[in-house]
Amino acid sequence: MAKRDFYDVLGVSRGASDEDIKRAYRKRAKEFHPDRNADNPDAESKFKEANEAYEVLKDAEKRAAYDRFGHAAFEPGMGMGGGPRPGGGRGPQADFASAFTDFSGVFDDLFGDFRGGARSGRQRAARGSDLRYNLRISLEEAYGGLQKSITIPTAVTCSACRGTGAEGGSEPVTCPTCSGMGKVRAQQGFFTVERTCPTCSGLGQIIKNPCPVCHGQGRTEKERTLSVNIPAGVETGTRIRLSGEGEAGMRGGPTGDLYIFIEVAEHNLFQRDGVNLYCRVPVSMTSAALGGDIEVPTIDGGRSRVKVPAGTQSGRQMRLRGKGMPALRGGAQGDMFIEMAVETPVNLTSKQRQLLREFDEESQDNHPESENFFTKVKGFWDGMKG
Repeated sequence: MAKRDFYDVLGVSRGASDEDIKRAYRKRAKEFHPDRNADNPDAESKFKEANEAYEVLKDAEKRAAYDRFGHAAFEPGMGMGGGPRPGGGRGPQADFASAFTDFSGVFDDLFGDFRGGARSGRQRAARGSDLRYNLRISLEEAYGGLQKSITIPTAVTCSACRGTGAEGGSEPVTCPTCSGMGKVRAQQGFFTVERTCPTCSGLGQIIKNPCPVCHGQGRTEKERTLSVNIPAGVETGTRIRLSGEGEAGMRGGPTGDLYIFIEVAEHNLFQRDGVNLYCRVPVSMTSAALGGDIEVPTIDGGRSRVKVPAGTQSGRQMRLRGKGMPALRGGAQGDMFIEMAVETPVNLTSKQRQLLREFDEESQDNHPESENFFTKVKGFWDGMKG
């Protein structure tokens, strides 16, 4: 079967520009790629046909020969075939490498979606680094929230060149090594290897006259003071993100973020568990036995009176509702738990000792916990004997 006209295969006119031909080829390659047309038996042949047409029309020498002689220009004896040429020129290995290079660009267009988008040779300006700041606050500050000023050393946009890195407001110029692509290609046998341009580091541009203040970086080191809003209810491990307050990017690149990590210091009165607070309060032996009232502190700086029931044992807890920590994202307030710690008196006088002995003789049946414990002990020993 006679070959179709290469211009018709790609759908372009004979006067089409190189860019029009390249665009048309990529469109055909996407349309007929075998991986996208598993149910179309004709797709593979049309894909090969488009490749063959593009291999000819993209090359100025081959295209001129094709325009003059048609398909006959590539038949044996016409000097444009795939074999070695008497006068030198590109052989089949070079043609294969060129085809591989061009197809790699089409492959990127076809499958770029699966790799995070089609590849671009030129890199974006480097984004600034994110910064971390560790902030230690008190439990009282975590309860009420606060506005805190912090000072951080960071990289800021150079005011002399406004972040361009070029002196006197001049613009960067296209990198002569990679022609602005940010990548260079090198031939290694049958393969074309693509690497980041060593001259511009992948940016596609270079600065001829670097700014003397930032030396072409587009940013300078400086300490900044920021006012940070710490919401009520934060706890150790809470992370606050300040968008755009990190390091400035290289040569006008986007700014990084600042992350503030909260650490709440331990308190000498209260222990925290989420939104609840715990406070261990000593109670005299007589108050625990007879009952009474005690005054306890609260995290907001206030005071609350707590009734101690008669016969209170050490470790008993009393709840004060709504006296704990606020929830970070709103909602109900936590509670405060008072744990009673019954104290045993020390440094007794002789009279106190005598009174306690008399009290002990009169209170043999007033220790329910002891009676319960020793009943269990007796049962344990009897079981061991049995």
